[in-house]
Amino acid sequence: MKYLMLIYGNEEIWSSLPDGDLTALIGQVDAFNEALRASGELVDVQGLVSRPRSVRIIADTPVVTDGPYLEAKEYVGSYFVVDVDDEQRALEIAREYPGVRFGSASGGIEIWPLMAGDGAEH
Repeated sequence: MKYLMLIYGNEEIWSSLPDGDLTALIGQVDAFNEALRASGELVDVQGLVSRPRSVRIIADTPVVTDGPYLEAKEYVGSYFVVDVDDEQRALEIAREYPGVRFGSASGGIEIWPLMAGDGAEH
């Protein structure tokens, strides 16, 4: 099964981390990603540029606005996709993600099962 892991964070907190802490966290995340890549479970991993757009219908017209959130302090900063045997393994991976274990800087991870082309769960 494939799972999308959405990694949330707070830009103010991330920006205020001392350089050494941020460098250490980036190194931990890189090692985490490499271990998943070596196990064959990592499908994709990408950081997101912090300039999202949202398209919503207002009065029957598609309207583009800045960002997908209203008054949110946390935002999706990156994601990764894993292909694992079951949900338990996906949850185990999410619990091991270094950013989640990095104290107050962590915003958390959402775990989404992905659908196959036929609409079934991957």
